Amino acid sequence: MADRRGLDGVATTNHDYYTPLTPTGPVELIPGIEITTDRGHVLVVGPDPPAETKPGALSPADAVALAHDRGCAAIVAHPFRNSSVRELEGILFDAIEVNGKHPRSRPLVEELADDRGLPLVGGSDAHYPFEVGRAYTVIEADRLTPETVVAAIRDGRVQARVCRTGFDRLLRRGYRKIHRHKEELDTHTGQTPGVGSPPDEN
Repeated sequence: MADRRGLDGVATTNHDYYTPLTPTGPVELIPGIEITTDRGHVLVVGPDPPAETKPGALSPADAVALAHDRGCAAIVAHPFRNSSVRELEGILFDAIEVNGKHPRSRPLVEELADDRGLPLVGGSDAHYPFEVGRAYTVIEADRLTPETVVAAIRDGRVQARVCRTGFDRLLRRGYRKIHRHKEELDTHTGQTPGVGSPPDEN
């Protein structure tokens, strides 16, 4: 799907674990993990992400320090969904994500990024193959490696893009309808990644 979308690479960021994968085609794989902190989610992307983290065990500052210790970039994930990370000051994040599931929040994300002086990256937040590439990041680099991705993010040589084809709009409408029907965003009580309130605010 990444190849069909015309992507050169894809970052794999499962919730709280990283499994190395072997590329089988023309698309480069960038290692990563989505850490569930005690205030929301932090994306860690780069050459050496942690293999596993315990949901809710780390603060956002701990997650950023862990990312930087391992040569990775630390990114605020979907800052206006299941997160209060955006409210924290003094944490040295490298970027903020424009999430492919919620592109209507982009003006808010842009304002937050401007306030923090951080670049924007695009993330498809794909849980299924057909969701890959609905948001993506344009990276200025001579070649695509985990190290060059981290350097480009830290230097601000990145741009967030959101696909707005009819198929992508249909996907987003379906996603909103499913979550309204399930009322997961309002009634969630456990630590399920991506819905409900941050763990320390349940």
